[in-house]
Amino acid sequence: MPNANSLNGFEDLDTKSSPLSASACDGIWLLDDDVSMLKALGRLMNSAGFIVEKFNLPAETRIIFISGRDDPSVRQTALDAGAFAFLAKPFEDEVLVELIQKAVAD
Repeated sequence: MPNANSLNGFEDLDTKSSPLSASACDGIWLLDDDVSMLKALGRLMNSAGFIVEKFNLPAETRIIFISGRDDPSVRQTALDAGAFAFLAKPFEDEVLVELIQKAVAD
């Protein structure tokens, strides 16, 4: 469940994700591998009147991490944090579809 207190622009964000509502089911999620980008997005959303909250993803959530940085340390950090898969941009459509099929089959 999300924290009831809104965060000031993701400053305390350690999970690198956040919904823009109190419920994960009806929220909009912003995920990025760049914490400074999340902080900036959090400030922008706060200034636009959205409530930004930190949220820890449930263990059963499958995450396919997509990044423009194909750096081994970024890849390993994402996988160590529980990502189902890591996909570097650019990627083939078929690869993403296959990963999604594997994620929903597990």
